[in-house]
Amino acid sequence: MELGIWTFLLVPLMGVVGLLAAGWIYRGILQWDGGTGLVADIASQIHRGAMAFMWRELRVGLIFLFIVGILVFLVLDRGLVLLGVIEAANEEAVSAAPVTTIAYFAGAICSGLAGWIGMYAATKANVRTALAARDKGAAAALSLAFAGGSVMGLTVASLGLIGIGGLYMAFIGTAPVAEAGQRGYQIEGFAMGASIVALFYRVGGGIFTKAADVGADLVGKVEAGIPEDDPRNPGVIADNVGDNVGDVAGMGSDLFESYCGSQIATVIIAATMAMAGTAAVLFNTDITNEQAGALLMFLPLAMTTVGLVCSLIGISIVRYVSGMDPARALRVGTLTAAGLFILAALAITQLLGMTLNVWGPVLIGSVGGVLIGLITEYYTGGPPIRMIGRSARTGVATVIINGFAVGLQSVAVPILVIVGILAGSFVMADWYGVGLAAVSMLATIGITMAIDAYGPVADNAGGIAEMSEMGPETRRITDRLDSVGNTTAAIGKGFAIGAAGLAALTMTLAFIGKMTEWYPDFSVSLDSNLVLAGAFLGGMTAFLNGSITMRAVGHAAFDMIEEIRRQFREIPGLLEGKAKPHPERCVEIAADGAMKRLIWPSLLAVGMPIGVGVILGGEALAGMLVGALISCVALALLMANSGGAWDNAKKWIEEGNEGGKHSEAHAATVVGDTVGDPFKDTSGPSMNILINVMAIWSVVIAGQLSPGPIWDQRTEAPTVTETQIEHVEPQEATSLIELPPAEAAGLSFHATPAPAPAPASWQVRSGHQERLIGEQPFVFSAAANAPMLGSGAGHGATTAPRISSGQWRAWPTQAPM
Repeated sequence: MELGIWTFLLVPLMGVVGLLAAGWIYRGILQWDGGTGLVADIASQIHRGAMAFMWRELRVGLIFLFIVGILVFLVLDRGLVLLGVIEAANEEAVSAAPVTTIAYFAGAICSGLAGWIGMYAATKANVRTALAARDKGAAAALSLAFAGGSVMGLTVASLGLIGIGGLYMAFIGTAPVAEAGQRGYQIEGFAMGASIVALFYRVGGGIFTKAADVGADLVGKVEAGIPEDDPRNPGVIADNVGDNVGDVAGMGSDLFESYCGSQIATVIIAATMAMAGTAAVLFNTDITNEQAGALLMFLPLAMTTVGLVCSLIGISIVRYVSGMDPARALRVGTLTAAGLFILAALAITQLLGMTLNVWGPVLIGSVGGVLIGLITEYYTGGPPIRMIGRSARTGVATVIINGFAVGLQSVAVPILVIVGILAGSFVMADWYGVGLAAVSMLATIGITMAIDAYGPVADNAGGIAEMSEMGPETRRITDRLDSVGNTTAAIGKGFAIGAAGLAALTMTLAFIGKMTEWYPDFSVSLDSNLVLAGAFLGGMTAFLNGSITMRAVGHAAFDMIEEIRRQFREIPGLLEGKAKPHPERCVEIAADGAMKRLIWPSLLAVGMPIGVGVILGGEALAGMLVGALISCVALALLMANSGGAWDNAKKWIEEGNEGGKHSEAHAATVVGDTVGDPFKDTSGPSMNILINVMAIWSVVIAGQLSPGPIWDQRTEAPTVTETQIEHVEPQEATSLIELPPAEAAGLSFHATPAPAPAPASWQVRSGHQERLIGEQPFVFSAAANAPMLGSGAGHGATTAPRISSGQWRAWPTQAPM
C-alpha cells in the first residue's frame, strides 16, 4: 500500500480540527457568568498573577532556549568542526543542522503555546465553576471544570499533531526509505525544543506553586489556625496562581514532550529497521522492504491522529454524563476513549496488512497506562491513606514514616507493569513494538490531560468560593469536585511517569540505533567499564536533581513564610478580617524563587549528556541514560505517591475522621502534606523532564560522539596487523579484513603499488564512513576511531573522520589508463 501526500496531510489537518474543538469549548466556557464584585476581583488576581509569571518565565526561557538552539546548530553543523572542538562523524549529521534547528524552535513554539492556551482557559473556567456550583449545582460545576481541562488536553494533542505532522509531510513524506530515515533524525529537534520548554513550565511552575503552598499552609493552618484558602492569608492567591502555572501549564508541557518524543523516536526505530531490511517481517502481505518501512514510519502518527478522535468522543461522553458521580463520569469517558482507540488501532493495522504483532504492543501500551493509573489511585486514595491518617494520632514522625513507606511500596507494581509492557511489546515487534507501546499509552492524551487539568480548575474554584464567602453548600460541591480532582491529579502524575519512562526508553533505543549506524561495532554491554560508569552517573543525576529541586522549594518557601508572617504582624486587623492582605508581594516572591533556582536543573539536564558523551563517549552515555531512566522512574513514583498519600490523608482527617480539623492528628497530617508538596508537584515531576531532556539531547548529538572516551582518541595509529594488497581489479570491491573491535582498534591496511597500469586512487568504506585517498602506495589505519591516512611515500599522515572497526573494503576509483 502506497502512502500519498494527502495521507500525510491528514495528520496536521486533524490537529487543526482539534484546535477548533478546543476553541469551541472555550467559547462555551465564556458564555457562563464570570461574576462581579469580590468574586471577579479574586478571579482577576489569580488570572493576572498566572499570566505575569508565564510572561516572566517566557522571557527568561527564551534566553536559555536560544542558547541551546545555537548549540544544537553548532554541534550538528560545521561550526565546532571548523573550530577543531569535534570531528565530523559523517556528512549526514553535519547537513542535518538547519532542519534540526528549525524543528527545535517549532517544538518549543508548539509546547509553549499549548501550555499558555491551556492555562489561560483554566483561569477563566475556575471562577465560572465556582459560580455554577453556587447557582446551578454539581453537574454544571463538573461540566465547566472539565471543559476548562479539555481545552488543555485538546490543545496539547492538536499542536503535537500539527507540529510533527507538518514536519513529517515537509521533510520525510514520500522520500525513499534510506533518505527518509536520515530525515527522520532531522525532526528529532522538535522533541528537543518541547523538552526545553517543559523544563521551564514544569520545573519552574512546580517551584512557584509549592513555595506558595508550603508558605500558606504552614503559617495559615498551623501557626494562625485559619482555614485553607482563607482570604486573610496573603499566600492564598499565590497558591491558586501556582495551581495553574504548575499543574496545568506544567503538566501539559510534561506530557507534550513525552507525546512528541515517543512518536519521533518510533519513527527513527522504524527507519532503522527499514534500512536493515527487517521491516517487511511485520506484514502479512507481499510487500517490499521499502514499502514496509514507509508504513511503519507513518504508523505512530496515524495512531495519535486516531487517538485524538477517540479523545473527542470521550470528552463528549463526560460532558453528557456530568450529572452522575464525578469520579464515575470521568472514568467512563477515559475508558471509552481507550477502548475505542484499541479497536481503531486494530482496524488500521489490518487495513495496512500488518500482523497482529504490530497491534499487540498497542493493546499492551494502552492497558498498561490504565493499570498504572489505577495503581496510583489505590496508593493515593485507598486504604494506605487511612493507615497514614490513623498513624497521625501519635504525631508527625509516624505520619512521615508511614507516608514514605507507602511511597516506597508504590514503586513496585508500576515497575512490574512497565517491565510487562517492555517484555510483551518487545517479543511481538522487537524495539519497534516498545516504541509503539509508548505511543499508544499517550495516544488519547486529549482526554487524559483534560481529566488531569480538571483537578486544578476544581481546586481553584473551591478557593474562590471560600475567599468570596459563597456559603457552605457551594463549598461542599467544590470540595467534592476538588476531592475527585486530587485523585485524578495523582492518577495523572502516575500516568505521566509511566509515559515519560517509556518515551525516554524509546529515545534511548533511538540513540543506540543511531550510534550503531555510525559505528557498526557500537554496543552497550554490562562487561564494559564505560557502560557501568555511565549507569552510576545516571543514577546519581536523578538524586542530584531531586536535591536541587527540593532545596529550591525550601529556599523559596522560607522567603514566603517570612513575608506572610510579616504581613500578619505588621498589617493591623488582618487576622481579625478588618484589613486586606497584599498578595502581590507573595506572587512576586514565588516568581523570584522559581526563576533564580530554575537554572541549575536546566543546566544539569542539558549538560550531563554533553559532558558524559564528550569525555567518556557514546557507550558511557548509553549507560547513563539507562541508569537515569531506572532511578528517575523509581524516584518519581516514590515522590508522587508519597506526596499524594500525605495530601489525601490530611483531607481524610478534615472529613471528620480522627478528630477532624484543628485536632492534633490534623496538625500532624498538615506537616506531612507540606513535606509531600514538593515531592509530588516539583521534584517528582521534574524527573520526567530530566530523563526526556537527556534522552532526546543524546539522540541529537549522537552523530558527533565517539564510542569511547576522549583519552583514547590517539594522534598516531599503531600498526598491530598489516595486510598487503598487491593488486585489485578496477571497480572490484575487496574485503580486506574483518576483526572484532578490540583487535581492529590498532589495525593498519597497507597497499603497495600494483603492476602497471594502476588505478590513480583508492577508496575505503565502512558503514556510512567513506574517504577518498590519494595515489598509491597508501597506508590506512583504524586506531581507536581516529584513523590516519598517508598518501604516497614520504607524505605525512592526516586525521580522517572517526571510523569504527569492523569490516573494511577498498577498491580503486579510477580504471587503468
